[in-house]
Amino acid sequence: MKLKFEVLKKESQTQARLGKIIYNNQEYQTPMFMPVGTQGTVKTLSPEELKAVNSGIILANTYHLWLRPGDETVKAAGGLHKFMNYDGPILTDSGGFQVFSLAKPKDISEEGVIFKNQLNGDKLLLTPEKSIAIQENLGSDIIMSFDECPPASASHEYLKQSVLRTIRWAKRGKDAFTGKNALLFGIVQGGAYADLRKLSALETVKLNFDGYSIGGVANDHESKEDMYKAFAYSTKYLPEDKLRYAMGIGEPIDIIEGVIRGVDIFDCVSPTRLARHGHALTKYGKINLKNAKYKQDFTPVDDTCDCYACQNYTKAYIKHLINSEETFGARLLSIHNIRFLTKLTEDIRLAIQEDKLLEFKDEFLQNYYGVKNEK
Repeated sequence: MKLKFEVLKKESQTQARLGKIIYNNQEYQTPMFMPVGTQGTVKTLSPEELKAVNSGIILANTYHLWLRPGDETVKAAGGLHKFMNYDGPILTDSGGFQVFSLAKPKDISEEGVIFKNQLNGDKLLLTPEKSIAIQENLGSDIIMSFDECPPASASHEYLKQSVLRTIRWAKRGKDAFTGKNALLFGIVQGGAYADLRKLSALETVKLNFDGYSIGGVANDHESKEDMYKAFAYSTKYLPEDKLRYAMGIGEPIDIIEGVIRGVDIFDCVSPTRLARHGHALTKYGKINLKNAKYKQDFTPVDDTCDCYACQNYTKAYIKHLINSEETFGARLLSIHNIRFLTKLTEDIRLAIQEDKLLEFKDEFLQNYYGVKNEK
């Protein structure tokens, strides 16, 4: 069955929306943080552990699964849900971010993008049609249109041409999309330029996608001011009744600011990546458990957290595991960090329900960053 989305409430002080997703007779609330399972697994975590931290949608990477094990193999296994034993919703990206991270400008043409297979060196061509076909083979519930994701530092003229190409690619992908048991999202680009975001959003909306993504906001170390402009410039022109997704966003304050500007769902690799390096997200900011001061700290990572790691293990023990390069340490911190972000979105939803999101933001800033909001 196709995933369905409904807006339940709009917050009185902001553009924030409380919504629900219905999938396989289960309800998932938005705003939502989505863990990233690049290779068909959220690093070090089982599907059961993901459910225990209240994950809903998870994201898988089209490009990497195309290379290994191959989308035809996943299809033969019965699709990604059966292959990885996850019965919740799955979103797949389009491979478009690899345009930014792996391809050179000369490799981008109207037809698509030429990649060098990082596993064996073969040349591969990824087109809008091919991207959709791969994602359909994977059995994704939410499929992304193939887009060009230029650096935020690109010139206005380059970004305009990129936006127009992404719109043309979006139409080609939509024409190739079979519509079987999946939603197809269009992607809004345009950097921090109001006119380009408007152009991209309006033209993409004309194609009548099932939902919309805001791209180009986490790819070039752009300022937070520019990121937040991109959110606001994009959501302003997007339909009220469809899901809005900010791609690659995982910094806590960026999630809050995105919700304030009308974004519903977010994803990022950061919680598991931070965990592998010994970093934990806590109510009072990010901490590094490699630091000597935690050697005999026999308290939980975060005494306000209800996750398995915080209920059963101490900072001292996890520090020992991380320093000893024991995988269990990264597992525990991954569980905690993902739970921190899913709990953050739970708290955001409660604040929206009570029309207190701006007050929640101020308190969060004070606790997490130790600063007061001066806006």
